[in-house]
Amino acid sequence: MIGYYNFSMEPTAAQPGGGTRYLVVSRSSPLPLYHQVEVDMRQRIESGEWQRGEQIPTEAELCTIYGASRITIREAVRRLTEEGLLVRRRGSGTFVREARITAGARGLTSFTEEMAARGLRGESRILSVDVRACSPPVSDRLGLVPGAEVITIRRLRVVDGSPMGIQRACLPAERFPGLDKIDLGAGSLYAVLADLYGVVPAEAEETFEVAPVRAADARLLQVGAGSCAFRVERVTFDDRGAFEYVMSIMRGDRYQVRIGLRRQQ
Repeated sequence: MIGYYNFSMEPTAAQPGGGTRYLVVSRSSPLPLYHQVEVDMRQRIESGEWQRGEQIPTEAELCTIYGASRITIREAVRRLTEEGLLVRRRGSGTFVREARITAGARGLTSFTEEMAARGLRGESRILSVDVRACSPPVSDRLGLVPGAEVITIRRLRVVDGSPMGIQRACLPAERFPGLDKIDLGAGSLYAVLADLYGVVPAEAEETFEVAPVRAADARLLQVGAGSCAFRVERVTFDDRGAFEYVMSIMRGDRYQVRIGLRRQQ
């Protein structure tokens, strides 16, 4: 549990029309000045005064808000950044880190269902849909003959209005005739497959590796080119075998993997 201390900070007038709280650090307090600032900034984040994904005041503005030096402000920001509550973006400023999605042992559900179960709003934005001859790696994973046609659906995954990842799903065209002509909108692909083709996923295999974000994807994900990301490969099966191969690039600052380990007896 995080406790908040009474630093005997002295409130001053709020910014006209803004509602910003001005709190002057107490130099008579036994607590370091940077700690006083750090605790109050954390409280602003956790109370929702500073929203997830929102840019915090500039260094100069924070000096005014707290009546503290730049050295004090920088140390408080550094500690909150290391804690994972803030993130610095070169050329843009410092932002409240957006909520992370933790992947681990979970049920086989659609992205939309998984986000809803976490109390988050998940969306899918279609980037492209086409039919093409599959590459050797895709044909191998789906058990297709080399050059077989696959329907390729490229989507931007969005959580609470902010991009989370880019996914490219490949499905055998022979099993899903006409899928490329269907308006998938922002809904669940699995729901369409179940309703129109009677295909329900039974199990899946996922492989994770760390990879840099390519320049072509960086703009869509709103990150810098070369930023760390998770490259996730997934093969999904129903009772007839593999029917979907997905390659995803998930933002490293918004996605993490947690695996439970148990000692064998």
